[in-house]
Amino acid sequence: MWLGPEEVLVANALWVTERANPFFVLQRRRGHGKGGGLTGLLVGTLDVVLDSSARVAPYRILHQTQESQVYWTVACGSSRKEITKHWEWLENNLLQTLSIFDNEEDITTFVKGKIHGIIAEENKNLQPQGDEDPGKFKEAELKMRKQFGMPEGEKLVNYYSCSYWKGRVPRQGWLYLSVNHLCFYSFLLGKEVSLVVQWVDVTRLEKNATLLFPESIRVDTRDQELFFSMFLNIGETFKLMEQLANLAMRQLLDNEGFLEDKALPRPSRPHRNISALKRDLDARAKNECYRATFRLPKDERLDGHTGCTLWTPFNKLHIPGQMFISSNYICFASKEEDACHLIIPLREVTIVEKADSSSVLPSPLSISTRSKMTFLFANLRDRGFLVQKISDFLQRTPSRQPGSSGRGRNTSAMDPAPEASPAPEAASEQPASPTSPLGGHQSSCAQQAPTTSQGLLKLFQRSGSMEDLGAKGAKEKMKEESWNIHFFEYGRGMCMYRTTRTRELVLKGIPESLRGELWLLFSGAWNEMVTHPGYYAELVEESTGKYSLATEEIERDLHRSMPEHPAFQNELGIAALRRVLTAYAFRNPTIGYCQAMNIVTSVLLLYGSEEEAFWLLVALCERMLPDYYNTRVVGALVDQGIFEELTRDFLPQLSEKMQGLGVISSISLSWFLTLFLSVMPFESAVVIVDCFFYEGIKVILQVALAILDANMEQLLGCSDEGEAMTILGRYLDNVVNKQSVSPPIPHLHALLTSGDDPPAEVDIFDLLKVSYEKFSSLRANDIEQMRFKQRLKVIQSLEDTAKRSVVRAIPGDTGFSIEELEDLYMVFKAKHLASQYWGSGHPAAVRRDPSLPYLEQYRIDASHFRELFASLAPWACGSHTPVLAGRMFRLLDKNKDSLINFKEFVTGMSGMYHGDLMEKLKMLYKLHLPPALSPEEAESALEATHYFTEDSSSEGGNTNTLIERCEANSRPVEAEECGEALQQEQPEGAGSEEVGDKREEEKGASPPDCRHYLRMWAKEKEVQKETSIKDLPKMNQEQFIELCKTLYNMFSEDPMEQDLYHAIATVASLLLRIGEVGKKFSLQPGRKPRDRAPEEDEPPASDPPQDPAQELQPPAAGDPQASAGGDTHLGKALQESQVVGEGGSGEGRGSPPQLLSDDETKDDMSMSSYSVVSAGSLQCEDLADDTVLVGGEARSPAATTRCGGAVDTDWCISFEQILASILTESVLVNFFEKRVDIGLKIKDQKKVERQFSTSSDHEQPGVSG
Repeated sequence: MWLGPEEVLVANALWVTERANPFFVLQRRRGHGKGGGLTGLLVGTLDVVLDSSARVAPYRILHQTQESQVYWTVACGSSRKEITKHWEWLENNLLQTLSIFDNEEDITTFVKGKIHGIIAEENKNLQPQGDEDPGKFKEAELKMRKQFGMPEGEKLVNYYSCSYWKGRVPRQGWLYLSVNHLCFYSFLLGKEVSLVVQWVDVTRLEKNATLLFPESIRVDTRDQELFFSMFLNIGETFKLMEQLANLAMRQLLDNEGFLEDKALPRPSRPHRNISALKRDLDARAKNECYRATFRLPKDERLDGHTGCTLWTPFNKLHIPGQMFISSNYICFASKEEDACHLIIPLREVTIVEKADSSSVLPSPLSISTRSKMTFLFANLRDRGFLVQKISDFLQRTPSRQPGSSGRGRNTSAMDPAPEASPAPEAASEQPASPTSPLGGHQSSCAQQAPTTSQGLLKLFQRSGSMEDLGAKGAKEKMKEESWNIHFFEYGRGMCMYRTTRTRELVLKGIPESLRGELWLLFSGAWNEMVTHPGYYAELVEESTGKYSLATEEIERDLHRSMPEHPAFQNELGIAALRRVLTAYAFRNPTIGYCQAMNIVTSVLLLYGSEEEAFWLLVALCERMLPDYYNTRVVGALVDQGIFEELTRDFLPQLSEKMQGLGVISSISLSWFLTLFLSVMPFESAVVIVDCFFYEGIKVILQVALAILDANMEQLLGCSDEGEAMTILGRYLDNVVNKQSVSPPIPHLHALLTSGDDPPAEVDIFDLLKVSYEKFSSLRANDIEQMRFKQRLKVIQSLEDTAKRSVVRAIPGDTGFSIEELEDLYMVFKAKHLASQYWGSGHPAAVRRDPSLPYLEQYRIDASHFRELFASLAPWACGSHTPVLAGRMFRLLDKNKDSLINFKEFVTGMSGMYHGDLMEKLKMLYKLHLPPALSPEEAESALEATHYFTEDSSSEGGNTNTLIERCEANSRPVEAEECGEALQQEQPEGAGSEEVGDKREEEKGASPPDCRHYLRMWAKEKEVQKETSIKDLPKMNQEQFIELCKTLYNMFSEDPMEQDLYHAIATVASLLLRIGEVGKKFSLQPGRKPRDRAPEEDEPPASDPPQDPAQELQPPAAGDPQASAGGDTHLGKALQESQVVGEGGSGEGRGSPPQLLSDDETKDDMSMSSYSVVSAGSLQCEDLADDTVLVGGEARSPAATTRCGGAVDTDWCISFEQILASILTESVLVNFFEKRVDIGLKIKDQKKVERQFSTSSDHEQPGVSG
């Protein structure tokens, strides 16, 4: 590539001059190419260890002038071909011009200007984002692509100097981290190490320090363990590797989300030596952390953050921390964890102003909100810029409607509320708040439902005041009073100061009257509800009356959702639950509906209106419990893995026992998926949900550990899983909430596990207290780190399960071993993933739906199949390989969707590798008949298309066409002939059950008189998997020529090449004569159609091949371009074949010709075979001509004329005749019976996937002689 001219003081150190002229020098790096010795080894080593972009280009061009000692680099190249191209351009375009100049300085100035101009012109053609990356980085990216053979679409994120430990020896080199791959290259004293690992193959990634590997990064895949160490900044490197591995796992888990996520935002200002992608990934990590910390919507993007202090009026302190600003929120987090968190939605802000600075309060900023709260930030470094930024965001904030204040849900709640405010008052107040979905959007029946404005608990609670409840009522009243004092001191609504005091109140239990409001605030659901008014109502209207798999599952589970609660013992609660679940299924079809969502949603509906419950469900499924409620409950499995890890850390003795019994995997899913609601009395579990909305998954893990700890002694004495489950079940049934003011609800689970000696009751608040005392060392950041580690394990485990399921679905008669099938699957999957990485291929192949059966999840299109066919197929055909691969693809693509799955792929491979001689020849034969032979390849091959149609959707139509043809021929169709023709229409190789089912489904479209035969055909297909070779359609002359061409190409790389050419020429000549003889017999004018009664019991396979259908076919049109030329011997035969008797012209018009009987066919074939071979009709000197005929790609007009002008359309040959002819040549038989090991091909394919590109046309990069 051209380089911006840079000075080189010592031109010949480490370089060898290969060409020179008065103005330019072409040099080669020592140690590259032939020779080099020790000097070459040292130079190569120095290049890798010292040069920041890992390899110096092996060729370069310098500009020089005669009197100057300074040289200027103008170009470099990775191969001789590339550098020669630049050299020739300079010689042709610049030498003559430069010789005119008198002044050497002018020459140098001109050359530098010209080179800069070329570079600028080249950069115009590059993608715009390429210009963002600085030159050094772009150079490293180009070298990575060349070194490892990566396509243009593969983007480098960053590269680091490090050591790779091979055995106990560290190899210093460079680690390249790209979007889809981890690559490493090292060249030390002639020893080259090149590694390529796909991120989707990584099963373990961790940073560890051992005596052997001091502070290293460990990367595991299924078949290797890699250690990298000696990083300058190991923390940054590991963080980036984590992000890239996370992206890859997201790709395997949720392909659609990955594709949406793939378009990263472009930064506005480039930085030195940092790629745009690296900055994007860093920004993404910060965004995710920001959203998780403050529970903000998924589309919120962090704009920036700065250090500051916040004045907290409740304790009169300036708390140091960080202010975060995004397009819709201003947030604050104290340095000391839990000291203070604050979220200010910009929709609530009324005034942002600079306050007066003082020594006590430097650079203060005051922000006022609609709820009459003022927040004072100080110690801001760039206050003016910050105010301008916030003002810009405020201008973009959508106009607010009346009532959309942060206090909205309980506008009057700032005043002391009456002890039991009546429901009608609440209902009359609600529509003015943003929680009301009533805006003319909702259907009339939903509009009238009381659940649109309040929770079910208010509708079904007992009448009476708190005083009637005695001590419980007093306790509840004290809680309400405590919260009201908290609201007075710390604020209410989104802008509340969240401190350790808030957590203490949550742990003591949220009063039932405030539970819904606080759940909305703590979960962040309130923000989404206020910013999407009317959204839920629209979803309800849209989903009403619609049917899907999700709605069917929802209906099935509606009456299983808290059936013990009175709110769900009537249609009011059931209808509300149905609407919320269905609306969510329509909002998020990826999740749709998952079991356990019904239990959680029913509890949400007790404390909030339908719309509030809906947004709480959104917060749960999409943010707080990520990936929990998808088809494979990945999120729950990940947290189960964390739970097992924490059990090992905190309860090591119990952990071994539980692992042995397999209990943890059984209990944790039900505990986590339903937040203990399904295993604990409702009044107790809801207290855990309170803490969960405030603290997140940390609480669930803490409580689970506390439960195991409380039952440790009994669990250690257990002998089996059942006993351990009973102990835990009985314990959970007796966790009680003595402060609950709701009427007790019987816990159904308790009835099943009650015994004579019930365990002592456990107070839920005591359990929570113990969990915080013993296990409060858990941190949100640690949990996220553990989630990443477990996600790798879980998703790779699911991928392994998918692999085993797919391999089990492959029939056992393919001939491949389980290991070979698994290797083939990995190669097939890698090819599918490549289409995702680099955006090539069929759109449906790129999109993977994890909800599909495993077999259908990975599919490849024709272009990727061609690549696999070229590297794996045993039939190497040189330049003809893509053509053959295309035919094989069409043959395997049964449903015509231009994609094939793994099963179809294996079917094709099996036929080529493990079929016997006949099977292999049959497959080759089919590859030269439609549908494998496309119309473009053989326009005249119409005859076989009627026999060999593969389109299942038109099978009924084919049957009708057959009947119509029969009627058009004015001849009664014999039932057996009709059945036989139908049988011939079915493609070979289709699974018997599949075909049977399809035929049964479609038989209604067939004419009544054929149904019986369709049924018989389906039954025969079940018994007899492969149809008889006699049922294969006959091959016309053009198709036969295509077959010969394929065979010729197949033999071109074989050691027995000449013998095979001679044999196939003999066979081709013989078969052309057999076709001629057969044509003469079949077209004799005096022959009459034979009369014979149909024999019901005789299987169709025993009939002469193609009799009835041959009689029904219209003659195929000739294609002048398809005739073969170049062989005088076969040319004569083709000329003879053009002479057609008058009897042939009547075919298809009511006078069908009679074909040969079986015996006659055998006699003719054996006679021809004997006479031709024994008489030596084909002389050796004809061989060269034959090879031209069979292998010739282009056919000249002269050759066409010589052959008679067109391919003979009446000429045909059957599969048996081809088989019998090939059997006469032992060299051909040996070729097709030769066994090929697919394992070697798979290894080579993996090498190709990981192969690095060579630096020159014939030289290995960096390897010296």
